[in-house]
Amino acid sequence: MNQEYSKYNDIDKWVWKTLFNNQVNNFTNKVSDLYIRSLNEISILNQYNIINIKELNKVLAKQTGWCVEIVPGLIEREKFFELLSQRKFCASTWLRPKDKLDYLEEPDMFHDIFGHIPMLVDSEYASFVNRLGVISLGYLNNEDAMTKIQRLYWFTIEFGVIEEDSKVVSYGAGIISSTKETNKVYNEEGNFIKFNLEDILNKDFCIDDVQNTYYVIDSYEELYNSLDDLEFALK
Repeated sequence: MNQEYSKYNDIDKWVWKTLFNNQVNNFTNKVSDLYIRSLNEISILNQYNIINIKELNKVLAKQTGWCVEIVPGLIEREKFFELLSQRKFCASTWLRPKDKLDYLEEPDMFHDIFGHIPMLVDSEYASFVNRLGVISLGYLNNEDAMTKIQRLYWFTIEFGVIEEDSKVVSYGAGIISSTKETNKVYNEEGNFIKFNLEDILNKDFCIDDVQNTYYVIDSYEELYNSLDDLEFALK
């Protein structure tokens, strides 16, 4: 699939700019320093223009060898993780309507790009996402194992939080791309639990509402090292 860039209209441009500005202006003391540094590294990802994915892929390829794979929307779980193993992150090209700025059940391009992509310019974090995909290759036909892998993805890459300077801040894309979720974490309106892989692998999650439970990591090294324990747990 291709991004039909010329088809974005003035409403799309307003939505992109409004979402971008709302989130960036809301970041102080709420979002991980790593995300903010990574976002600043991608100068073409800004509020002024809807991102051109071809140009973005040039930046990603140079930084960590990743690229954006354009998809029509949600795809099969197994295919999604298989693409992660190839350093390809899925993104749609449609933008949410003006009346749904705060929350969507199905992710749009703003969530996919603004939420996920900046962190992929950091080599350690990008390796974590890639290795999670590689691990999944051995379990694509194992429902139980794939559910556990998906849970780890959900509570880290989508809704992960980290303690920085004695404050819990967000690094998960589902939080970072939503003002409502970001403010909920900042105000500690939820159940914050020390990162525990066993708990996560057995924890169900909800895809159609804001989150109630967040697992707090101490460092991104802890996150990457958890994959050794994941491989052991899946055997």
